Amino acid sequence: MSGARVVAAARGWIGTPYVHQASVRGAGCDCLGLLRGVWRELIGPEPEQAPPYTMDWSEPQGDEALLRIGLRYMARKPREDEAPGDVLLFRMREGAVAKHLGLQAGIGAAASFVHAYNGHGVIESPLSQPWRRRIAARFALPTEVT
Repeated sequence: MSGARVVAAARGWIGTPYVHQASVRGAGCDCLGLLRGVWRELIGPEPEQAPPYTMDWSEPQGDEALLRIGLRYMARKPREDEAPGDVLLFRMREGAVAKHLGLQAGIGAAASFVHAYNGHGVIESPLSQPWRRRIAARFALPTEVT
């Protein structure tokens, strides 16, 4: 999958309002909804339907649900092997489950990522050191789902 295509697709969602569990460009999405929408646009139908989830999903059980799903459908990459279009999975607090997603846009000195952030909608943020420290996993999108 071309990183440039992934970045262009993700940037096409910038300005979409944050709406929990939604995945409609321009109308609303959350971080998972952004990834689901880019997936549909570039790869095709989603490989599985996202179950209903709460804002604190997986936390009470300590369940690494997004990491497990990511490993099922995408190739895991070393954290330092950054490329445009990579899927980033973040752990928002030390010891918490990883449950925030973004798509890497810029690399190197201009490193950035596109993500849906509560209170902000879909934005492109610098991939600063505080964000880099939170990366729990990095994945490459597949070209197709088998």
